[in-house]
Amino acid sequence: MAETIEYEQFDQADGSSGAVGADHDLSRLSDIPMELSVEIGRAHMTVGETLDLHIGSVVTLERQAGETAGLLVNGTAIARGEVIVVDEQYGLRITEILEGGKDPAEAGEPVAVAQDGGATSGEAG
Repeated sequence: MAETIEYEQFDQADGSSGAVGADHDLSRLSDIPMELSVEIGRAHMTVGETLDLHIGSVVTLERQAGETAGLLVNGTAIARGEVIVVDEQYGLRITEILEGGKDPAEAGEPVAVAQDGGATSGEAG
């Protein structure tokens, strides 16, 4: 007894599709909080190796010193950049914008480079 469901097709011209376009006002979304994090590297360990960790243990990351770090928004990679120090705090200078939420640990050429390399608030130029 399968029931047939018919879906109504939305007209793209009337703006009711729910898609975010250039003519939509995104200012209503500006106060939504998001978590940004910077991933400088990853390590793969067995459960036994993890249980052996103690104060003073060193975990070697699978990324070379000087390689770009990933910028994640709510856990999704959106950009890469170089780690910097600003007034005794770490920061990230954006060098690449990723397309489609790619994994920052993936090797490859940058999809796009930030247009101005300019400083954001609190970042030294």
